[in-house]
Amino acid sequence: MAATGNADTTVGHGELIEAVDRALTTHGRAVLTGPAGAGKTEVVRAVVAAAEGRRESVLHLAPDPSDQWIPEASAAALLASVPQAVLDRLAGPRRAAIALLRRETDEPGAGRDHVALRLAVVEVLRTLAAPGPVLLVLDNAQWLDDESTDLLRFALRLTPPGVRVLVAECVQGGAPVAVPLCGPDTPAIRVPPLGAEQVAELLCRHGLPARLAGRIHQASGGNPRLALALGHSLAEAAGSRDQGAHHADTLPVSGQAREVARRLLAEAPARARRTLLLAALASRPTTALLRRAGRPDAEAELAEAERAALVTVAEDGAVRFTAGALPRALAADAGWPERAAAHAALATAVDDPVQAVRHRALAVDAPDARLAAEITAAAASCRHRGQRALAAELGLLAAERTPADLPRDELARLVCAAEDAGWAGRADLARRATRAVLARDASPADRVRARLAVIDAAGQALADLDETFAYAVADAAGDPSLRAAVQLRIAWKHNLSDGDPVRSRDAAAEAGALAALGGDQVAEAMALTVRARMGRILGDHDAEDILAEALALPAPEVPLGMRNAPQYLAVRHALFDDRLDDARDRLLVLLPAVQRTGSAEDVFEVLRSLSEVELRRGHCAAGAAHARRALELTIEAGLSPGPAWYVAAMAEATAGSFARAVGYARRGIQASEEEQDQVFLSRGLYALGTVELATGEAAKAVATLRRVAELEEAQQVVDPSVLRWHGELAEALVAADAPEEAAALLESTRTVADALGRTGVITVLDRARGLCLAAQGEAEAAVTLLEATARRFGALGLPLERARTLLALARVERRRRRRAPARAALGEAAELFDRAGAKPWLDLAREAGPDPAAARHPGPAALTEAETRLALLVGQGASNQEAAAKLFLSVKTVEARLTRIYQKLDVRSRAQLATALRTGRLSS
Repeated sequence: MAATGNADTTVGHGELIEAVDRALTTHGRAVLTGPAGAGKTEVVRAVVAAAEGRRESVLHLAPDPSDQWIPEASAAALLASVPQAVLDRLAGPRRAAIALLRRETDEPGAGRDHVALRLAVVEVLRTLAAPGPVLLVLDNAQWLDDESTDLLRFALRLTPPGVRVLVAECVQGGAPVAVPLCGPDTPAIRVPPLGAEQVAELLCRHGLPARLAGRIHQASGGNPRLALALGHSLAEAAGSRDQGAHHADTLPVSGQAREVARRLLAEAPARARRTLLLAALASRPTTALLRRAGRPDAEAELAEAERAALVTVAEDGAVRFTAGALPRALAADAGWPERAAAHAALATAVDDPVQAVRHRALAVDAPDARLAAEITAAAASCRHRGQRALAAELGLLAAERTPADLPRDELARLVCAAEDAGWAGRADLARRATRAVLARDASPADRVRARLAVIDAAGQALADLDETFAYAVADAAGDPSLRAAVQLRIAWKHNLSDGDPVRSRDAAAEAGALAALGGDQVAEAMALTVRARMGRILGDHDAEDILAEALALPAPEVPLGMRNAPQYLAVRHALFDDRLDDARDRLLVLLPAVQRTGSAEDVFEVLRSLSEVELRRGHCAAGAAHARRALELTIEAGLSPGPAWYVAAMAEATAGSFARAVGYARRGIQASEEEQDQVFLSRGLYALGTVELATGEAAKAVATLRRVAELEEAQQVVDPSVLRWHGELAEALVAADAPEEAAALLESTRTVADALGRTGVITVLDRARGLCLAAQGEAEAAVTLLEATARRFGALGLPLERARTLLALARVERRRRRRAPARAALGEAAELFDRAGAKPWLDLAREAGPDPAAARHPGPAALTEAETRLALLVGQGASNQEAAAKLFLSVKTVEARLTRIYQKLDVRSRAQLATALRTGRLSS
């Protein structure tokens, strides 16, 4: 007997394992359920390992599918794992019954004393339980043979309380056996599907790209086995192609992934397969649609599929597959006649004319000029609706149905399909259409348009498209407008992938000159926008004038996108300048506009900015809601996940949970590294560093934020308002007892901020400077500065920054033994955090109350937070070397800091320091 070959699927199941342990402890029985591949076996293994760690006896049975047809096969396997010494203690008939069962040459069931066998199993379990607890584990219980099931049901009714039983079974197929084995009141624990973040962690553990987690989560439905199979199938597909393979949007349901999907689908009754195929081929399947398409028993058949965890059926009849790979596997396994018949049935049943045309086209496999024209018209309708991905699919279908004697029509349809795919971010469709264009006698203009679509569809992942850029440059030669379009994309690549705003600005300037020469005002506006964006980064004083020039030109339309328009850059500048109400008003105008265009990236950009604006305004619930929508859209549309995970991290760090924020930030960092996205790599690290600082991990925060500083320097970023890491790093340096380094950073950054007029940045720097002054012994000046800074944040309409400043003020006042001002500042900070809905910060404020013990035993001087951490370690017996390793410091730094601690507390030895700890003379 062998356990199933699940990979490591304990990711995300820590709480589940604890729940199983609690159920076994409380009830003595537990049932673990879930679909195939959900991770039940790995949870079982974790529970078994914990029991063995407690030195409990464990009997572990995991039958194979073939065992269910061999009478008493599972019972024989279970008894084979029992120590021979236990079996030798059985009475004669019972020992003989077991011996007969274990003989491999014996005819199944022939001449056995079944009563003696049952009593023997009972006696074995009682014997094992006599010295201590026994854990009996039945994994894959759905594959128990009937005779073994009956035997175990009898034995478990007579076992003592010392025998605990865990039964894991698949919810699919056949009658459940767990309840008859364990009893009707046994707690049943279902293994839930993994979330997108947990899928990302699972992929990372297996060396697969985390940036694909959103798409793999959607395709797998959170089933760990299917997720890993899809990841490996994608890696194999990528290995077979030279370029752009890792940009795949439609995950390959082939190889291992197809086999896993097939095994899941095999649990559906045969009569439901036709209904499931119709649902798989429909765009928006409902029970009503399936009935109209010729399945009168659709509800009953779907109910069976729902019990097999293949679909869910909503109250309104909407049908959704639990994993996106399932409908693809269904369609792939169906033969052409079966698919054609299904499409023909759906064509007469759908109420959307566009879908009717689509199904009619898919029901035939021959060129038809009239049908091709109808499909082209349907694609145009989708384009008008903003359904650009569907428009691309229809455009490709129209080209396939175009007769060979209409090559110009076919080529035009392919080029339009490529551009629609580029607009929708569907790299798979863009590449497919572009390959078809390049295989035909296409003009240089058509080749450029197709290649630009591949570039546009790649999202943030532009680093591996150098060859595509090179061909586009060559094809565009001699046409100023085409050259301008190519140079614009080159400018975007220099910024995103190369982290080089100077080259980006220069390429944009060339694009603008070419666009003006070609009379393309929209492209000219785009080029000016890039110049203004790069100019802001580089600290150019004329950046705002260039943006104003861009805004004076016609607003951009297809194919360059709102996210690259001057109207959107004006929003970003308003955000950088803390003109939050202005930014919000502009975004609310843009949001419905981008939703109509059908560009997922445009909608994401607006949602991202809305989230940032609302969080900064102290409207945390609204900011978090926009971040969730942005993340959902990223997963649905298959966009690059680095930006979405950064937004989610910032939302969690402000309105949710610091722990979840760290998870999102780490995923965003990894995804951005994989895609060589320098811009959002910096942002992901910034999000992580701010959380590490907030949670008191100063050494980690310094290391993380220094990486941000290095990346920003490499990218030649000058303007400190774009990503405000400077104040955070300075605060982390102060907390890590490096106030001199913090002061130098603040001075150099303030010089730039003053020159550029960045008032909000200066205010953030002043909060860090106040903490720096306090660390340098200038407490009075620190308090004065922090009070003034809090007032300025209030005037700027930044309530969370004001609350953070009050939190810093409270800490400084506490170190001065000024309890009343400290309590007042803490109270006001907590009130602001509470009003804004900033839960993790509210928790920090509540935890930062003055220490009553310190108030009762005031010392001669207050220690800094860094000094307090060292004092606690040394007072608890750590050597200087151990403390240095723990705090990521040099031994010399520890020695110098320890000298200051002794002076402040007026102690002369480690023993006296330990006494100071016990008497409460330390405060921070």
